[in-house]
Amino acid sequence: MPDPNRIACFFSTSGHSGVDRAAEHLIPALARRGYRVDLLKVREHGPNLDEIPDGVTLIDLGSRHTLSCLPAVIRYLRRNRPAVMLSDKDKVNRVALFARAMARVPTRLVLRSGTTISIDLATRGVLERWIQRHSMGWLYPFAEQVIVASAGVADDMADYTGLARARIRVVPPPVIPASLFESELPRPEHPWFGQPGTPLILSAGELCSRKDFATLLRAFARVRAERPCRLMILGKGAARERLLRLAEELGIAADVALPGYVSNAYAYMAHANLFVFTSRWEGLGFVLIEALAVGTPVVSTDCPSGPREILGAGRFGPLVPVGDDVALARAMMATLEQPLAKPILQQAAKPYEIEASTSAYLTAMGLAERSSHRS
Repeated sequence: MPDPNRIACFFSTSGHSGVDRAAEHLIPALARRGYRVDLLKVREHGPNLDEIPDGVTLIDLGSRHTLSCLPAVIRYLRRNRPAVMLSDKDKVNRVALFARAMARVPTRLVLRSGTTISIDLATRGVLERWIQRHSMGWLYPFAEQVIVASAGVADDMADYTGLARARIRVVPPPVIPASLFESELPRPEHPWFGQPGTPLILSAGELCSRKDFATLLRAFARVRAERPCRLMILGKGAARERLLRLAEELGIAADVALPGYVSNAYAYMAHANLFVFTSRWEGLGFVLIEALAVGTPVVSTDCPSGPREILGAGRFGPLVPVGDDVALARAMMATLEQPLAKPILQQAAKPYEIEASTSAYLTAMGLAERSSHRS
């Protein structure tokens, strides 16, 4: 029989992705509900918990390659028999499916996918596209539940893979600590914060083509031509030098800062005048939710998938076409001039509060919600 109080979490992440942030919130929250949580670790991969809370056990799978961890996952399932194993991303999900089949245990499988799969795979090789598309369509029905972060991702997965839409459940990820809605966050030490008459526009994310910060720079150049303002983009990535060159070409380099990755961006968001999200595609858009939670006005591309749902089809912030710097600049100007009130913005982030999301995850996993035991 499976252990009704044990949950296995099997992830293999970069260490600084949206999946990492969700896992770093969800795993301790599950433990606070009284469950024993085993985090199955692929070596040199995240998620990396700053502290190991009571009720959480790290299990080293013995390899830094996800596929090579299959024998260890089989052994773990046979020995520990968790009630549920939660996994994320297609390669990890496939290992979880094969491991349970070979272990022959009654553990329930809940598979998660965090991105708009048809777009994410569009630039991949033919073989990789074929494998992922068909593994989802053919293998995922063997899991008890498939969960995604937004309805747009669910619809895309069903259309692209043939997996029945009824088998896919939308579960808001755990993004926001409840305390953040009321916190007074300190002003960052950077000299651009708190300068009257010079609004600070902020964005954040990996410096890569998917985030499309080039369009943001072009839109900012249009706004900067009309009024004093500055732009800061938090994050690191391969596109950094390319973005700096573009800022030089546009004549805005003196008013653009790329300070790199910031482990806790809440304070930066809280003291910015505007947060801009320019992704070409997403699974949801965690930073957009975080900005709303601290009450910062936002502008976003209407990309697949997530922003339209988060922003209530434009109720909580303008949505503009992907890659359209003219429309983006207009929306940025309008929002700087007439920002929404903080309580209205925070309302959009409430479904992504950690405890609310944890309850939704437990329901999706077929487990009792239980009350949270806080220390």
